[in-house]
Amino acid sequence: EEKWDFVLVSNIHEMGSEKEIKRKKFLDELSKKGFTIKKIEDTKLFYGVRAPQHVFRKYQCLLGKPDRRLQSQSSPQDIPVTTRIRIVHFILHNTVTPDFEKLQDLIKKNVFEAAFPLHEKEEVRDFLKEKWARWRGVFSQQPIEKIRCYFGEKVALYFAWLGWYTCLLGFAALAGVLTFVAGITLFSSSQVSREICEANTTIMCPLCDKCPFWVLSDTCTYAKVTHMIDNEATVIFAMFMAIWATVFLELWKRQRAKVVTNWELYGWDEEEEELAMQLINNLQHEPRLYQHSYFRSTIVLLLVLLMIVVLIGIAHALVIYRVIATALFSQSSLGLLHEQADTMAVMTGAVLHYLTIVIMTKINRRVALFLCDLEKPRTFSQRENNFTMKIFTFQFFTNFSSLIYIAFFLGRINGHPGHYVRIAGRWRLEECHPSGCITDLFIQMAIIMTLKQTISNVMEYFIPWISHKLRKKHKRPKKRNMMLGEEEEAEDPCKRQWLSNYELNEVNIFSLFNEFLEMTIQYSFTTIFVAAFPLAPLLAFINNLFEIHLDAIKMMRLYRRMVPRKANDIGIWLQVLEAIGILAVIGNGLVIAITSDFIPVQVYKYMYSHCVRENHTDMDCSTGYINHSLSIFHIRNFEPDTLPDFNGDEIEECRYRDYRNADDYTYTVQFWHIFAARLAFLILFEHVALCVKLIAAWYIPDVPQKVKNHLLHRKHTDLHKELSMMEYSTEV
Repeated sequence: EEKWDFVLVSNIHEMGSEKEIKRKKFLDELSKKGFTIKKIEDTKLFYGVRAPQHVFRKYQCLLGKPDRRLQSQSSPQDIPVTTRIRIVHFILHNTVTPDFEKLQDLIKKNVFEAAFPLHEKEEVRDFLKEKWARWRGVFSQQPIEKIRCYFGEKVALYFAWLGWYTCLLGFAALAGVLTFVAGITLFSSSQVSREICEANTTIMCPLCDKCPFWVLSDTCTYAKVTHMIDNEATVIFAMFMAIWATVFLELWKRQRAKVVTNWELYGWDEEEEELAMQLINNLQHEPRLYQHSYFRSTIVLLLVLLMIVVLIGIAHALVIYRVIATALFSQSSLGLLHEQADTMAVMTGAVLHYLTIVIMTKINRRVALFLCDLEKPRTFSQRENNFTMKIFTFQFFTNFSSLIYIAFFLGRINGHPGHYVRIAGRWRLEECHPSGCITDLFIQMAIIMTLKQTISNVMEYFIPWISHKLRKKHKRPKKRNMMLGEEEEAEDPCKRQWLSNYELNEVNIFSLFNEFLEMTIQYSFTTIFVAAFPLAPLLAFINNLFEIHLDAIKMMRLYRRMVPRKANDIGIWLQVLEAIGILAVIGNGLVIAITSDFIPVQVYKYMYSHCVRENHTDMDCSTGYINHSLSIFHIRNFEPDTLPDFNGDEIEECRYRDYRNADDYTYTVQFWHIFAARLAFLILFEHVALCVKLIAAWYIPDVPQKVKNHLLHRKHTDLHKELSMMEYSTEV
């Protein structure tokens, strides 16, 4: 069977047309370089391309046979298939026609439609299709070495990292479940929620203009749910997750060192490899020098900041939606909408937030690509790194701006009765429930993570599956009816293989990038606000068990073969993950200090409760907290035309969540005590967590001693061999 490195696909153009001439010029340039080209005509023109052996001998000569471990698995003389494809892909995309056009330019001008390597009948491919790219292999170990032999090191490292991340997520998921179960045991026993349930005489101020007064005990269930999430176990879990994030990355660095050392790529130099391939393609090539433009960098920075402002503006639009939705739901004639206006506004706002994430992901990609073009990076790797940082920044603000508002601003910038902050002078900003805002954050995160890990994954699989079926149906020509006595023409054995590969979905340079981005955003959800949603690691763990094999099935069965890329780490993604680890410490510290009621309850217990005055008591020290945390507002001081119809003789004052004096509505001493305690806790939590992270990073070496000793022994052997050969040649 003939082996071909790449296949080029073109429409059938008229003889003598501009596109036909451009195609011929490009193929002539390949022929001058010694490439073998085979043409097959069907509904399209297919050109099989095979590089001459001297190209690969030059590569081995320049880089000292870096693929000798892979060679031993095929034959000693042959270069690995992954390396062949990588070299041919590089030459194809850097071959210049007499019109100074490259393959990418010709594809844009529809001279060529596609260029791809082939999924060929190989033992490795058959093994991966049967053992790895199947749903029944969900709990089986990944064949990383086989993945490397077929897809190259970069894809293999992605799956090695994803498998390692999923494995350690199991421990975080277990801790999260234990935290959640501990909260369930407090569902009805929490003193704070019990007080809310018994407060059937506490009249609360209206939640919106013209809305009725309400009784605090009406929100009994909501209070129980809040204290199921917001308890002492949450603080311990947040600290655990800060340490977990560090340990995970440190252990991954060790695992990565073992893997790449086994591949003999520990000291591999990407820049050297790219220069080698440039010289193999064109001996007259001059390297592009490093350059930096402060003017261009300033423009890019300003545009990035402008984009971030736009994303924050979208988050503000979601806030406005929630405010208006709350007001409309409160006036609804439907009982459920009227009674649960706040919760319904939060839930519908979360769904709307998910839709904005889906839409803005596409816009963010285009903006990030445009900014990368402005920067004019020197190499593809530099372009990829620049793009990664920009798209992650945009995606972070897209995903988390609304969550940041709920966690740290909701209920804190809305003013107070008689002096509310209003949008456009009309709609009041939302308020927190008397038991805190953490349930709003819990609901928002639960809905977004559930939608992202169900709808997004279903679409991720079924869209390429349907696309592949449609391409297969439309592109496969119908068999011609045979006439009497006519002999069937023998079909070229390559034709069926090339057609079946062409019918698969197209891959691009972002195919693997998208998977990394999806996982880093998930990692952000799993760590940054995990104090408010302890089940996040469990959802991520279940998702990843299927994600690994979903990606495998897509790569093996639904998409064309990805161009293998050499790598010895996961690149700039490691820096992104380390940045997320630091943000996780800050985010969880802020959630406990600001969003949670943990600090106000502790301040009340140790400064204002009856336990401070009495040494021996059987009562819970948090008894009386709810009454202490609610301020009094006199009905007569409400803004005109904002109150509903009510009996003024029966209701003279109402309560609201804040620490203000009843006469002039200024902050009380308790407010400043709690403010100081929040600040002290935040500083203490973050310093302790960061110190523990630093100690963990120091305690766990990035490179195992076994790997260091292996590298030391190899250096010693190579130097000893060179010295022995030099002495032998001197004696001769």
